[in-house]
Amino acid sequence: MIKLKRYEKLADEISALIREGVLAANDRIPSVRQACNTYNVSPATVFKAYYLLEDRGLIQARERSGYYVREHVQQALAEPAMQAHDAAATDVDVSELVFSVLGSLKNPHTVPFGSAFPSADLFPLARLARSMSQGLRQLSPHAIIADQTDGNAELKRQVAMRYMMTGVMLPMEELVITNGAMEALNLCLQAVTEPGDLVAIEAPAFYASLQVLERLKLKAVEIPIHPRDGIDLDRLEESLATLPIKACWFMSSFQNPIGASLSDSSKQRLSDLLHRHQIPLIEDDVYAELHFGFRPTRPLKGYDNDGLFMHCGSFSKCLAPGYRVGWVAGGRYTQKLAQLKLMTTISPAIPSQAALADYLQHGGFDRHLRKLRHSLELQQQAMLAAAARHFPKSTRVTRPNGGYFLWFEFPEQVNALKLFQLALAQGISLAPGPIFSAKRAFNHCARLNYGHPWGKTSERAMEVLGQIIHSF
Repeated sequence: MIKLKRYEKLADEISALIREGVLAANDRIPSVRQACNTYNVSPATVFKAYYLLEDRGLIQARERSGYYVREHVQQALAEPAMQAHDAAATDVDVSELVFSVLGSLKNPHTVPFGSAFPSADLFPLARLARSMSQGLRQLSPHAIIADQTDGNAELKRQVAMRYMMTGVMLPMEELVITNGAMEALNLCLQAVTEPGDLVAIEAPAFYASLQVLERLKLKAVEIPIHPRDGIDLDRLEESLATLPIKACWFMSSFQNPIGASLSDSSKQRLSDLLHRHQIPLIEDDVYAELHFGFRPTRPLKGYDNDGLFMHCGSFSKCLAPGYRVGWVAGGRYTQKLAQLKLMTTISPAIPSQAALADYLQHGGFDRHLRKLRHSLELQQQAMLAAAARHFPKSTRVTRPNGGYFLWFEFPEQVNALKLFQLALAQGISLAPGPIFSAKRAFNHCARLNYGHPWGKTSERAMEVLGQIIHSF
């Protein structure tokens, strides 16, 4: 586990109070003396924590008055409620809708609120290029061939070390390097299901998971999720007791599109439930490194005691979009996953693996992540503040503690697909709610991406969106 310095831990605790609304905009945070007494720390520790919170853009000093929560942290819009959802099995047929939406987002001049990626400007592309050169120079002729089947050994070692930082001790032999997380997730489903099987997914769910189910001719059992707490475990337990579910595909941290994360106690309960029924879990955890604050999230894989869970990750969202390098920690299914990979794509590109292995060793990955998380947290606050200014007051929005998506629930008369078309005509993209459901539900909802640097263009786009929404 990462050992936090005392001032970092204090800053993390106060940051959480601000995000959760305990400390609201313009509230005075504890004085240095009060913080020293409350947290049993020195004045120097408090000052360092407050300087860090200032750097994050969460508080500001007022002359002769103390420190206050910044105004742009104001959360004027309420949080969405968890929607009731029929848990019956559903045939999946969403690809045409998804492709029609995604195909219209390719214009580089469009404001990218509908994008699935953060801005490439937030990634160390030049440093990665140097790692590509260095990694290729170090590749032996033997490794160029051997790594196609086994994966780059140094990359696997570095990934295993990232697991160690979350408290999960994982043998390198359990890792299968894949062409991004999507291949890993596809392989996992193929390893544990047959056409016609039922798979439990979240509602709303990442649209790519729906497309995978559609391609493999699997049926979706949609389990509602709370916008903050994640999967409805009571509903899942009922579904497992009444339906022949063969696998679950869930995101435990910063779920796309909602942004919800499971608490440690919920992860333990979910693990116990799945082990009791012996239902394999496919954990899609591509946003795990994008937590706000210093404390990493522990994956559900860390609650697995007999290899029932498959944990999928990727560098695409936190470091290297386009390199197409992901992995799966396959547990008891590792050998089958490796064989399925060899029967399809064989291997991710060897140069990409070598580049990432070198970067993780020498490029300052954690330094990059701290900067990236800081940028995303500030951008989230800017989008929330803009939504509070421009959207109807009855709009509801999530407040995730990481990632780069917000889920908006608009007044019921708003048609998300029509909103998508009207916004696109104004040069603004968004991801409409129906693409995140096998039943094409969430008709008055949308996902917006705050993962791009905020400026006048972003602010104006939110204002225009607000005008369109008000017109319904």
